[in-house]
Amino acid sequence: MAGRPREFDTQQALTQAMLLFWEHGYEGTSMSALVSTLGIASARLYAAFGSKQQLFEAAVALYEAGEGGFADRALGQADIGAAMGQMLTAAVNTYTHEGRPRGCLVVSAAPGVSPENIGVLTWLAGHRRERTRQVVERLQAAKDQGQLRPDVNVQALGDFYATFLHGISVQARDGVPRAQLLQAVDHALTVLSAAAQPGGERLQ
Repeated sequence: MAGRPREFDTQQALTQAMLLFWEHGYEGTSMSALVSTLGIASARLYAAFGSKQQLFEAAVALYEAGEGGFADRALGQADIGAAMGQMLTAAVNTYTHEGRPRGCLVVSAAPGVSPENIGVLTWLAGHRRERTRQVVERLQAAKDQGQLRPDVNVQALGDFYATFLHGISVQARDGVPRAQLLQAVDHALTVLSAAAQPGGERLQ
């Protein structure tokens, strides 16, 4: 009598899938690669996660709850200078971490997809727009608290930092060294210093 299939560790499988998607992107990660790396039959993967896209979305959620969650943690800082500085520095450190794929999973997983996978592209774009919204919202709170000048355009400033944040991922993916990216962060933060309220509490 054949034994029952061995149960697999769902969290471990999800972590392995996350790393594959992070390294090779959505379309670059085939079901056969997932089956081979995870050591789990495709039928059991579908039973556990529903579809490749659902597995990918679960992998992104795992990434955002862990290594990719640095922005949420940074934006909780009371001082806007500390918040933005920590967010950008953590981005550089995360995207260039030894032993991990370079860049950001959400930015690099699907820069372009075939027509049948356009839903993945749209879903990821929504995640990136949400990050921009959070940055703008945090800058608006700093302006309301008097940390930024009353005339500061927080939408434009937030768009700048979201663009810079996503650009760090592209540069890291292209192999730009960590030290060079950290120097770029220092320059980017001078934009925030220029937006500070004169006579107000000095941005960190």
